Amino acid sequence: MTIHVKRLVLSSGEPAGIGPDLCLQLSNNTAVEIVIIGNRELFQERANKLGIDFNLPDYQAENTPRAGHSCLLDIPLKNACVTGKLDSDNALYVLTMLERVTQGCLDNEFAAMVTAPIHKGNINNAGIPFTGHTEFLAQLCNTRTPLMMLATEGLRVALATTHIPLHQVAESITTETLETVLTILHDDLKSKFAINSPRILVCGLNPHAGEDGHLGMEEIEIIIPLLEKLRSQGMQLVGPLPADTAFTAKNLAETDAVLAMYHDQGLPVLKHMGFGNAVNITLGLPIIRTSVDHGTALELAGTGRADSSSLEIAISTAIDMMH
Repeated sequence: MTIHVKRLVLSSGEPAGIGPDLCLQLSNNTAVEIVIIGNRELFQERANKLGIDFNLPDYQAENTPRAGHSCLLDIPLKNACVTGKLDSDNALYVLTMLERVTQGCLDNEFAAMVTAPIHKGNINNAGIPFTGHTEFLAQLCNTRTPLMMLATEGLRVALATTHIPLHQVAESITTETLETVLTILHDDLKSKFAINSPRILVCGLNPHAGEDGHLGMEEIEIIIPLLEKLRSQGMQLVGPLPADTAFTAKNLAETDAVLAMYHDQGLPVLKHMGFGNAVNITLGLPIIRTSVDHGTALELAGTGRADSSSLEIAISTAIDMMH
């Protein structure tokens, strides 16, 4: 029987941060070929700092992928990188990597992409409007509504809204938006995670899920009617539940995913449970994309103290989703 090995592409993220360190620490014992994208001179310099042998061959698209093999797709930097020090002139380098790996996935050159952390502020300081990986990848994929979900052992949390100021959250919780988000979450849990009948727990927006309208009307006017509609179509939806009790062991026991209404409603719980052992998954895209659950950690770059656990989990999760 012929085994067809697939390629996974790994974007190395902000060059001044720990992304290159994490990529250098990987031991590729997987059933796929891993193509790391980044600057060769940067990787050589960082490897020297870390005392790591660096001998990745150049990526050759025409070669047959080999399981357990890693290679480097070299991308030029605008300026030489100073470890731990941001340089907005290198912002386009980060975006160029993301554009290259995304197009490669859309063209089936790569079966999945994994991303190391980037620094949103540095990209914005370069004069480029940028709200985050998730939104940028959705734009490249021509997808209107991406869905951010983080997962760790025993918990998956998806977000109805992502990187927006808190004062904009309530106006962003609309019937149309929630229906789209819940449909994507339900369908991708089935198609990408092989869960035949997903059970999704939905948080309320307001304290105590609005307390019968005394603390806000969004539950009564938007969330409850929509959940009733989607239940009538066969979705297993629980809620809306108050967020302060939604994450109890009893409620999570038979839950496949939790939908939080905003970033800091759901992610503190997940990161408390599994920081460093969690993975960021973008749903609603025509490609597979996973990422780490942490930031660039500039102060750790080049020190050898960066923990690659989250990146290893992001890679293993992407591989699981590929099959």
